[in-house]
Amino acid sequence: MYPHYPLIEKALIYIESNFKEQPGLEQIASYLEVSPFHLQRIFKEWVGISPKRFLQFLTIDHARKLLQQSRSVLDATFESGLSSPGRIHDLFISIDAVTPGEFKALGDGLQIDYALFDSPFGRCAIAATPRGLCFMGFYSDDNFADFKNDMTSRFPLAQFNQNISAVGHYYDAIFSKNSNPGKIKLFVHGTNFQVKVWEALLRIPEGMVCSYQDIARFIGQPNASRAVGSAVGANPVSYLIPCHRVIQSMGIFGNYHWGSARKKAMLLWESGETEKILTHRV
Repeated sequence: MYPHYPLIEKALIYIESNFKEQPGLEQIASYLEVSPFHLQRIFKEWVGISPKRFLQFLTIDHARKLLQQSRSVLDATFESGLSSPGRIHDLFISIDAVTPGEFKALGDGLQIDYALFDSPFGRCAIAATPRGLCFMGFYSDDNFADFKNDMTSRFPLAQFNQNISAVGHYYDAIFSKNSNPGKIKLFVHGTNFQVKVWEALLRIPEGMVCSYQDIARFIGQPNASRAVGSAVGANPVSYLIPCHRVIQSMGIFGNYHWGSARKKAMLLWESGETEKILTHRV
């Protein structure tokens, strides 16, 4: 369904590593061993903007502009209690936190269904319990063993069952443009502070970013930006809880558990989708 992400990821990593030299389309295509025409077509088809535009996206100046643009939008969404605009947030997303007793049991007697999917950002693993989606992450074929390690470290006594029919509707709701928005319940373990941070992340509009300091301020703990960073890093449901939309206050995109290139790919994808929507409306 999304066969071009490996090429896109390789292109993003190359551009990111060499953006100070401002490589042109032909130079990038030569490195990737594809034609400039093919690269331009695939890149624009995948995200809606050109490789040249991505070079602009990588600059700190552009990241700072994103932060500046986001603040007024974030103020509006947080103060009104609304979640962010965008197709993915037409979904009603609620968090059902694991109780301390349930966590202490480490998943004993809990059945977790999971499956692998081809997503816009590479191979995606989705896992869910009868009470809701509990994990979402991104893996390459050669490190999929990491997924099982991730899951067993969270729920070492749970029973895991590969069952695409049990979790496929989650994938469709998140990524399929033809799906009908619905309700997604997340069944995750987190402290009260972490859950507050994750709920705040759900309000960041697509195509926008905010800083750790912004999140700390919005949850009423302006001096807790370091703790916010830890809570962001502990997010068990990547992309759906959009921790990729948080960057450093100086406009630096920062690291990401699933790879910095994938974080930029997600932001670039959303930025392109937002631009398409705005252009269509105009």
